[in-house]
Amino acid sequence: MRQIVPPQLQRKIRHWMLDFDARIDSTLFSSGKGARELYERFSMFMDRFYVGRWKRWVFIEPMSEAATIGLGGLLLMLALAVPAFRETSDDDWLKKSDLAVTFLDRYGNPIGNRGIKHNDSIPLEDFPDNLIKATLATEDRRFYDHFGIDIAGTTRALVTNAQAGGVRQGGSSITQQLAKNLFLSNERTIERKVKEAFLAIWLETRLTKNEILKLYLDRAYMGGGTFGVDGAAHFYFNKSARDVNLAESAMLAGLFKAPTKYAPHINLPAARARANVVLDNLVDAGFMTEGQVFGARRNPAIAVDRRDENSPNYYLDWAFDEMRRLVDTFPKSYAERVFVVRTAIDMTVQRAAEAAVENQLRQFGRDYHATQAGTVVADLDGGVRAMVGGRDYGASQFNRAVDAMRQPGSSFKPYVYTAALLNGFKPSSIVVDGPVCLGNWCPQNYGHSYSGSVTLTQAITRSINVVPVKLSIAIGSNPKNQWDAAKRGRGKIVEVARRFGIKAPLPDTPSLPIGSVEVSVLEHAVAYATFPNKGKSVTPHAVLEVRTATGDLVWRFDRDGRKPLQAIPASVAADMSGMMSHVVSEGTARRARLDGIPTAGKTGTTNAYRDAWFVGFTGNFTCAVWYGNDDYSPTNRMTGGSLPAQTWHDIMVVAHQGVEIKEIAGIGAGTKLPAPAASAAMAGGALKLPDIKPGPPPILTKRGADILVRVEKLLDEAGKTAGKTSSSEAPKAVKPLSSSSVAFPDSFAAAAPDGVTAPAPRKN
Repeated sequence: MRQIVPPQLQRKIRHWMLDFDARIDSTLFSSGKGARELYERFSMFMDRFYVGRWKRWVFIEPMSEAATIGLGGLLLMLALAVPAFRETSDDDWLKKSDLAVTFLDRYGNPIGNRGIKHNDSIPLEDFPDNLIKATLATEDRRFYDHFGIDIAGTTRALVTNAQAGGVRQGGSSITQQLAKNLFLSNERTIERKVKEAFLAIWLETRLTKNEILKLYLDRAYMGGGTFGVDGAAHFYFNKSARDVNLAESAMLAGLFKAPTKYAPHINLPAARARANVVLDNLVDAGFMTEGQVFGARRNPAIAVDRRDENSPNYYLDWAFDEMRRLVDTFPKSYAERVFVVRTAIDMTVQRAAEAAVENQLRQFGRDYHATQAGTVVADLDGGVRAMVGGRDYGASQFNRAVDAMRQPGSSFKPYVYTAALLNGFKPSSIVVDGPVCLGNWCPQNYGHSYSGSVTLTQAITRSINVVPVKLSIAIGSNPKNQWDAAKRGRGKIVEVARRFGIKAPLPDTPSLPIGSVEVSVLEHAVAYATFPNKGKSVTPHAVLEVRTATGDLVWRFDRDGRKPLQAIPASVAADMSGMMSHVVSEGTARRARLDGIPTAGKTGTTNAYRDAWFVGFTGNFTCAVWYGNDDYSPTNRMTGGSLPAQTWHDIMVVAHQGVEIKEIAGIGAGTKLPAPAASAAMAGGALKLPDIKPGPPPILTKRGADILVRVEKLLDEAGKTAGKTSSSEAPKAVKPLSSSSVAFPDSFAAAAPDGVTAPAPRKN
């Protein structure tokens, strides 16, 4: 390289590089020197403002910390405000909650209303002065003074609630309540309260105080399916809000806090007591004197008696939620917000379901220590004909048929047997009912006894617990590792349940095959429709047809709704229907059998008798019935074959009146007597079936239970011995006991994994 480049050029390059390096060094040195001089000048300048000793710690340091914390607080507030302001992204935010729906039954008869149908015909100045004062005195006394958040009122409420050890006062202003009604839900979370505060300030910047108050009076829910004080005045007093007197105004103002609890058509004494509190607030706020409210105290408001106007409120709440989701799928250009919706409900079946639940709880609820129930009746296309979400809507609006998640017990087993049939098993396949363990968990049957070799049909009829667990292992297909096989098998069971339409979380636990997971009554009922539907699963729905207020058709289920899906082969569905029909004819659900109508289903009872189920179907309908308690307390030995099966029977008798009875693939068209009873009648003369009715739970002593267990073991041993001596062939499956023998109830596991004490056995 040196030979190629001439020496003169090499010197020039060397001199240029030395010059470049010197310039860099000089620049860095000059920059550092200049920066140091600049810093010294700045320090000398700032020394003029130096504050020392006590003045620094009293003034300077707190101000510095306040500035730092304030900047952080502003950034935090901005981060919290962004989600709240996203709720206002819709340009037409004032009409966002403007949905109003009139519901019709399947035959076109009105059954109720939901949503907000605004009545802007009454200006704020036309509302009675006593109604305005009663509202402000009770809900927000400083409404015209604060900026959307009443700091003093919120502080007072926090102190009062802290002293009382619970919620006694609400701290939300009228603006905050309006923000919640317009943009948010009723969930009690910190996130919602933060959004509510920011949205209240946002509303105050865009609306006047009178506009906010007018919107609040028009949009607040007032109970009885009504929104706004004018709608409530018409509903409760048969008059316009313009004409209400002081006593009626006090009762209306008392509804803002808890409209269902204080609704006069549900609990008139509570409504009047709340109205008296409102009158006290008027005096305390200085809006009226004691003499002015004295007449209203002595002559309280008289509400219209609407006790006979019982709407299917649980059904309407669920249908309205479905309608709100449906409206969100409409094109954004569609501005209509008032609809008439025809639903799938059959009011005859609905009344029968309500009456059946109430009758059973009134007669036997105390004996069984059961206080609540839920039931769903559906067509085979998923249309819900009846829904009971609890015993009393006025006492509790929680829908136990839709929102409650309860363990299904043995009523979950049909999904297990379906998975087994999909993996090579048949109804006649033999499985040994004997001990099995997965780690430390060993499921056992009721009475801690086993039946030996049984068919799948016999196992589901007698609700044996060990067999579903063994099936989960068998379909896992891993003979080397039983634990991994069971895990894979449970995965297949969950997949089958998903195909049927079960969307609830199904955590993978060893006890999943015997129903330790949780499902809702609605999903469980409609999932069973897959069996009589020849393997096609359907979606539960209430809405059949949506029209505008002028009658224009907007949406129709048979045209726009979700279509059935082939979840399992029709042959498997027929085999399962045939197997489950034995549960009704000779198993644990004999109280559910219908004369001349093909019926199948499965009972379920969970640990400590906390939940009792019967889920069944015919060729026309499917229905699920659940009994239990909201606090998960045990019942008094209630099983799925008692009140649930009897309630199911009473509902379905009414549902099938005047209906063409359809057959079920795998069962046929049904007979007047179950097959075993019919053959017995032919052999030994007329046989009268016992008229089984539910009653107080039987009282069985420990000695009596031990005797029954010994008798069962002796019968099993005698059957096996007779089979061996009568033939040289291999032992045959044990024949199930007849319908006149001791019932074979469900049982739960007797041991739990990881050393956890197992729950006591259960039965149906």
